[in-house]
Amino acid sequence: MLKILKVCAYPVSLLYGFILLLRNKLFDWHILPSETFAIPIISIGNLTMGGTGKTPHTEYLIRLLQDQFKVAILSRGYGRLTRGFILVDNSMDTLTIGDEVKQLSDKFNNITVAVSESRRAGIKKLIELQPEIDVILLDDAFQHRYVKPGLSILLSDYSNLYIYDFVVPTGFLREFISGAKRADIICITKSPKVLSPIVSKDIEESLKIMESQKLYFSYIKFGNFIPLYKDTKVEMPKKVYAILLFSGIVNTYPFEEYLKTACDELTVLRYNDHYQYTEKDIDNIITKFKDLYSVNKIVVTTEKDAKRLESETFYEKLKNIPIYYVPIEIEIHKKYKQDFDNQILNYVRKNKANSRLH
Repeated sequence: MLKILKVCAYPVSLLYGFILLLRNKLFDWHILPSETFAIPIISIGNLTMGGTGKTPHTEYLIRLLQDQFKVAILSRGYGRLTRGFILVDNSMDTLTIGDEVKQLSDKFNNITVAVSESRRAGIKKLIELQPEIDVILLDDAFQHRYVKPGLSILLSDYSNLYIYDFVVPTGFLREFISGAKRADIICITKSPKVLSPIVSKDIEESLKIMESQKLYFSYIKFGNFIPLYKDTKVEMPKKVYAILLFSGIVNTYPFEEYLKTACDELTVLRYNDHYQYTEKDIDNIITKFKDLYSVNKIVVTTEKDAKRLESETFYEKLKNIPIYYVPIEIEIHKKYKQDFDNQILNYVRKNKANSRLH
């Protein structure tokens, strides 16, 4: 049935893909305006509908840059119920600024975070409000052609490379794979911690990396289990036999594989990306947890999901449940790390100096 549906959707995918291809050509031919800025601007995005790890890669860039430069993040704030430009502060919730933005804002207190559905207007507003900013990171902006970033990073999942996918609705691509040519850096995410040189070479050849592009590989580092609520009185069992995982992210498979090493039985509840939980959902999660046939059991979710569970209502329901989130970081493979870091730092350093001359 699924194959039949994909065959039926193929003409729609072709039409959608060609419309986007024409749109991109209009930017390439300068018929549609693509604005450049003197300030260093780094775009982080993907060709797929999500699930490549944009947020942890953005965090990696922040950690790399924040000690030397004044860093700003600009996102559209996916999932927020507000409109327009908002300069973020820690009192704002996910409905105001979006879960990914909330995560970044809470984690990094020494950077500027803002949301705006218009990246071009948002950049101008940031520069107006804080002219001391040295570099702006554009989250999920690979298809946002009205701004031409100085450095464009394209992410692709190791287990779901964009070259083997197709445009929605047949596949999960936002545009044809030819769009990858716009990237300065292509980073293969969620790769194995031990990366075979033969595999990495095969991927480089399959992607047809151009001379002007650089290819890097990253992997996930999982953190410790952190209580969802700081004042919880429920203790983590010394030995965990059963875990109930619930999440509203695109790809949970690396997280699931990690949790399988921490327990004997893993039960998974999957929700849509950026899912806004209801009281009914929380009641269902609690019921599923209580039904687990074990005494030593816990509930686990992602750091992004945790940001959507900070309301007083959810706290009252979950405060007596052993519920934790697991933060993640990404690391660039050792073979590529120095080159990746230097490419980012040198770009910002050089263009920061140039921007001061304008």
